Amino acid sequence: MYKASDNRYQGNVRHAGQTGLMLPPISLGLWHHFSCADPLSERKQVILHAFDKGVFHFDVANHYGDGTKDGLGSSETLLGQILSTDLKPYRDELVISTKAGYEIHDGPYGIGTSRKSLLQDIDSSLKRLQLDYVDIFYAHRYDDKTPIEETVRALDDIVKSGKALYVGVSNFEITQMKQAIKLFKQLGTPFVLDQMSMNLLNDHVEDSGLLDVLKDGGAGAIAYGPLAEGLLSDRYLNGIPESFKIHPTNEDLFADGKDALVKKLNDLNEIAKNRNQTLSQLALAWLLRDPVVASVIIGTTNVDHLEDNLKALDNLDFSADEVAAIQKLIK
Repeated sequence: MYKASDNRYQGNVRHAGQTGLMLPPISLGLWHHFSCADPLSERKQVILHAFDKGVFHFDVANHYGDGTKDGLGSSETLLGQILSTDLKPYRDELVISTKAGYEIHDGPYGIGTSRKSLLQDIDSSLKRLQLDYVDIFYAHRYDDKTPIEETVRALDDIVKSGKALYVGVSNFEITQMKQAIKLFKQLGTPFVLDQMSMNLLNDHVEDSGLLDVLKDGGAGAIAYGPLAEGLLSDRYLNGIPESFKIHPTNEDLFADGKDALVKKLNDLNEIAKNRNQTLSQLALAWLLRDPVVASVIIGTTNVDHLEDNLKALDNLDFSADEVAAIQKLIK
């Protein structure tokens, strides 16, 4: 029988904007390699170890699975097996988030953020997760085929039904975010987060002014892909293979060629070493230097990698010289 570590709450927590929702600085996402096609015992070990280390936020989506159509939703199913057994006594300590908006089944209501889709999807997610409610339910993307008022109203109704405590959006840019925040405020919806692709090499969210919009709206940002599919690690300091697949939000990183990017990675790694950090730890700390960023979502199936990433929290301060040096490399 699993018993959580008595020392699991040793670190700080961060608020999502000006709300009462608190998150660990580093959260665990179950996007890749957490599905029913993966070994449950090994994935359980990582999830439980994360909780023992103070990671009490686990992020999934109804679209996550093993990369096949039949596997859609299986990341929720895997997490649900653990939530219904080992983590069941700790439900009140956990923040569980899921999302809807990308394909989950055939037909026009298997994708998008229409009222019908979202109200169906939350019910299906709760069944897979074996929960009565989730802590955060996201519109996974901006759906230009559905009026934003309809999406916002559906999210608000999901909260009012007790099926989610807070709501968020993902991949919303400034124009959509401003409109959504205005509507959420009119309804009194507990909107807390915009989940965006963010990493040390991709400063779009900061440069675009989106962080300022969220701050002004009392909400926070939460970063997915903070290590750019592993680019921001020591794995590619000697070169990036042709087979490497980059997330669409990070395709511009290859604009000057892979050799130029490898040089940049090595230059950043030198700064990290001077801070007694790995490149991954530097990259995570860099995002967390901004208080608007409530958490960064890492994805790993390896306990050692998890431990290494968590050590980023040992040094979140940057000197003016370090900030200047890093900005010179990434701008």
